[in-house]
Amino acid sequence: MTDVLVKTPEQTQHITVPLQLPEPEYHPLFLDVSNVSNGGLRVTSEDFDQLCQDNPDLRLELTKEGELIVMAPAGGESSRKNIDLSTDVNIWTRQTNLGMAFDSSCGYDFTAIGGGKLSPDVSWIEKSRLEGVSLKGFIPIVPDFVIELRSRTDPLKPLQQKMQEYRRLGVRLGLLINPQKQQVEIYRPGQDVEVLDSPEAIDCSEVMPSFILSMSGIW
Repeated sequence: MTDVLVKTPEQTQHITVPLQLPEPEYHPLFLDVSNVSNGGLRVTSEDFDQLCQDNPDLRLELTKEGELIVMAPAGGESSRKNIDLSTDVNIWTRQTNLGMAFDSSCGYDFTAIGGGKLSPDVSWIEKSRLEGVSLKGFIPIVPDFVIELRSRTDPLKPLQQKMQEYRRLGVRLGLLINPQKQQVEIYRPGQDVEVLDSPEAIDCSEVMPSFILSMSGIW
């Protein structure tokens, strides 16, 4: 648990929310909700957009139930692993020109199909599906491929629930990479979760032709 400072139009108050931090030291985050109508942590889609504008230094997500998730910055180890994964996906994307790759700063808007507003660590969309789609704000279509990387302090269950939500929304291939257990959970629509123990690489060619994602820098 950690304290978040919440500023409402009337006052600033302390509330306690479940928030994992990359280091054990105390690091309060300032969350400005002064322009949000209800001043709480369960917000509308419109309130969420306002919160993102008012708090550009924070990484925020919105669940389909309207619950606000505040994510702390990643530690150095997780950040290095995440950029390795993003780089591998982007190199393949540039070589093949089959789509576009996006990093963890990219947000997706799934509210039109009964979802929330989420930000995968890595995502990819096939080229033809991007025709006529604006990339100026949250991307309003479901990615074909996502990666979530578990950091040292991330509880596993919320990440698994997030992956299940991706699968429900129609993500064709989702990877939950768990360095602590040296496991990769693979999520596909209409199929049981496949779990690989200490794989050297993941074959993603079912969605991204000939793309093999190396785990050499992850374990």
